[in-house]
Amino acid sequence: MKNDPFNFVQPNQPQNSQPQADFQELEATELYCPKCGRAVPVRKFLLLILPDGDRYEYRCQLCGTKVGEKIDRSGQFYGVLKS
Repeated sequence: MKNDPFNFVQPNQPQNSQPQADFQELEATELYCPKCGRAVPVRKFLLLILPDGDRYEYRCQLCGTKVGEKIDRSGQFYGVLKS
């Protein structure tokens, strides 16, 4: 029997009980700015420290327009308000 080039067989590896996440956390370095009309570098600003996470806002480095937001549940301030 010939080897089928489209039959991909995984090598024998021990299976983890929990699949590992590919990405734990993503940080934006460029986002689309509607005012500039293109992808631009962004700055991240801490807005609020909330019990459910730290709220950040992404702003365009060129014009200052808000281009995104994020709630970080693993940041340095998360848990400050929890007792």
